[in-house]
Amino acid sequence: MMNNQLREYGYIEQPTNSTIQMKKGQYVSGFSVGILYLDSCWYPTLPGNVANLSTYDFPVVLKVVPNCTQDRIHCGDPTLSEDIVLAAKQLEIEGAKVICGACGFFGNFQEQVANAVDIPVFMSSMVQLPWIKAGLKVNQNVGILTADINGLTNQLYESCCGNKPEYVKVKDLGRLPEFSAIIESRGSFDNNIVREEVVNASLELVHEDPSIGALLLECSDLPPYAADIQRAVGLPIFDFITMIRWAHMATAQKPYSGFM
Repeated sequence: MMNNQLREYGYIEQPTNSTIQMKKGQYVSGFSVGILYLDSCWYPTLPGNVANLSTYDFPVVLKVVPNCTQDRIHCGDPTLSEDIVLAAKQLEIEGAKVICGACGFFGNFQEQVANAVDIPVFMSSMVQLPWIKAGLKVNQNVGILTADINGLTNQLYESCCGNKPEYVKVKDLGRLPEFSAIIESRGSFDNNIVREEVVNASLELVHEDPSIGALLLECSDLPPYAADIQRAVGLPIFDFITMIRWAHMATAQKPYSGFM
């Protein structure tokens, strides 16, 4: 078990007379969130995307998982586990205080990574499901927009939230004509068309089930459209960025100041 005293959690204010210790292997500092992302994906990562650094108003560090392709991660290929754990451990050595993934299907490896490192792990936006449901009425459901409905297996649900909830309603985006450019790594897409497809899908989902009280965007490519979706459906929207911001705030607390 790593000695937590070697991990600098304190908010540093200048000037300081305290002795500051840097653990061996940590060559950069000033970030709390380390993010694992896929290998060999080819499409634009817009502002709002987990893999676009301008998304954040705080620093994050990204690390690729070698040979972690969309095909392998979507089906939860168990042979990926070793490479994912190795990359997570490296982020921990480099100073991350919490680890997140950049694909909802990283959730297949939530337990393995959490058990392998000594810092918190939130590999998938799907881990938010119980939190979201806790804030809704008993008879309300959570709608999910996913890039691949076939990847939302019992294994993924069990890994992220214990079991497959009865309160989820899912809409698949992976076969939409333009959004599929992301799944197929076609290198480009028409952003206006993708936005229209995603918004229309969200409207269809809440029309099909009026009891939906919130939406969860499974895919890390969907946050750029979260505001458009919210404007259309008038509901709370949760995604990777709500999770990553939450994780950052928990691991990078700053002292408050103000007036009484």
